[in-house]
Amino acid sequence: MASNFRQLDLNLLRVLCAVYRTGSVTEAGRQLALSQPATSNALARLRGHFGDELFVRSPRGLHPTRLAQRIAPELIAQLRALEATVTASDTFEAPSSHEHWRLSMSDLGEMMFLPALARALREHAPHCRLSNSPVPAPQVGAALVAHEIDLAIGILQPGPRGIDHELLFEEPFVAMSGAHWAPPASVTGTTLTVAQLARSPLALASPVATLHDGIDRLLDRLGLDGAAVLRVRHYAALPDIVSSSDLLAVVPQAFARSLGTRWALRVWALPDAGPHYAVRMMWHASATGDPAHTWLRARVRELFSRPAAASD
Repeated sequence: MASNFRQLDLNLLRVLCAVYRTGSVTEAGRQLALSQPATSNALARLRGHFGDELFVRSPRGLHPTRLAQRIAPELIAQLRALEATVTASDTFEAPSSHEHWRLSMSDLGEMMFLPALARALREHAPHCRLSNSPVPAPQVGAALVAHEIDLAIGILQPGPRGIDHELLFEEPFVAMSGAHWAPPASVTGTTLTVAQLARSPLALASPVATLHDGIDRLLDRLGLDGAAVLRVRHYAALPDIVSSSDLLAVVPQAFARSLGTRWALRVWALPDAGPHYAVRMMWHASATGDPAHTWLRARVRELFSRPAAASD
């Protein structure tokens, strides 16, 4: 490979990276403004150069071979760095840009963040696009390294080396019930006791894209590890469930707040508010200086960062 590197057209590497990101010759060509025959021809030349198929067909599109999996993420990072060096631009023209940002957030994130973020983009960057592809929390770092997503937002732990992150806010978990629900015993104010929680059947959500054990650890510490009688995948299911049953849901405070007056619900403080959950945005370090990505992060920060949250 090293012996004939000088004969390798840089544009071919752009095709390799685009096919790797999209899993489709057609979509890669569309992103690069190339016809499908031209993209297919470029892929054939790449296969000849590397002596490897690079991509094989699968039910979910073109799947990278081991060689492609090894070289593509690094090529993507290097091409981005090269493009930033060549253009030497420190500005992002939001009104005329056609950027497409790929996010990862759970259904909870979609409810809490996407409405305001979509409005901001329509107002300031009307030609830009957002798409959400939820990635399981343990795989977010790998998805960012592979450039399968551009930004992850959610209850996430700091990633490995090469993954940058920023704390947006920290808040406690709370309990949420229907308006008709009353604690098993008298309660002063809106804080439940451990005994009341122990006598209340609980409903919990465990979304794939922000799968974490904060609520389970909290319940374990209170001696309530067996109190959950219902687990659902999506937070969106909980308001209807608790409003029509005797179940009590343990949820992030921001989620309970975001429901506003749309549901007849009551919110209860827990006897032990910790651990606080931390909502972060995470991205690959290669995008830190990218003007478009910097602009997007600035919008997320101004929309959702809480003054009380210290930078970590």
